[in-house]
Amino acid sequence: MKLLDTCSAWLAAAVAVTLVTAGVAQARPIEAIKKDGKIIIATEGQFAPFNFFEGAKLTGFEVEVAEAVAAKMGLKVEWKSLSFDALLTGLQQDRWDMVIASHGITEERAKAVTFTEPHYCSGGVIIAKTVFKSGADLTGKVIAVQTGTTYMENVKKVSAVKEVKNFPQDTDARAALVSGRVDAWVTDRFVGMSSLAANPKSGLKMGGFLFIERIASAVSKGNTGLAGEINKALAATMADGSYAKISNKYFKEDIRCK
Repeated sequence: MKLLDTCSAWLAAAVAVTLVTAGVAQARPIEAIKKDGKIIIATEGQFAPFNFFEGAKLTGFEVEVAEAVAAKMGLKVEWKSLSFDALLTGLQQDRWDMVIASHGITEERAKAVTFTEPHYCSGGVIIAKTVFKSGADLTGKVIAVQTGTTYMENVKKVSAVKEVKNFPQDTDARAALVSGRVDAWVTDRFVGMSSLAANPKSGLKMGGFLFIERIASAVSKGNTGLAGEINKALAATMADGSYAKISNKYFKEDIRCK
């Protein structure tokens, strides 16, 4: 779902940061995390219903799934919330152990981080005041997206689009559509569904998919021991019904990858 604006530049910066911080910080292996009894997880906190704040409390589908996974691992969670485009950079600096913030699995990202198994599948949908069924309907249109996302990357691939306007938060992109500053907003399917349900008088309509993707959490590149334990714990939550319970709470359906 979310992709850094210029992947090559981000990767170069991440490598530079890694070289500068070499010997200062190092990704914690699973053994060290278990000894500490706590896993440090970072998310955005601005992407409802996946991760968001209710007052001072961080919550959402991904937050609850991560806490269920940590519980299966016998760990407590220390949460960090910050801007989306800083999450993977901080992971490269080993400032936290794991990121869960609706990151779509891409080849570019996989060069810089190690992904776990996906915790859901979704895709970018087109939302507008009329129904746009596909990218072909975006010809000559101005499209709103969040900075650093796969929505932005995929909209840019539609050559007939007149202009792509990017915003720091997904809610800003939505507001641009509501106010008439853009013709359409591309976001996650479930985010779009939630927004339309919460604002039935907005006049917005959900169109078709622009693309489909698998969403996963990430750990530092090469930290396969931690990724493996997360995968086992995630599989356990899916097997015992706890994942389905959380998913149905937020979406009224099971959104795991089929």
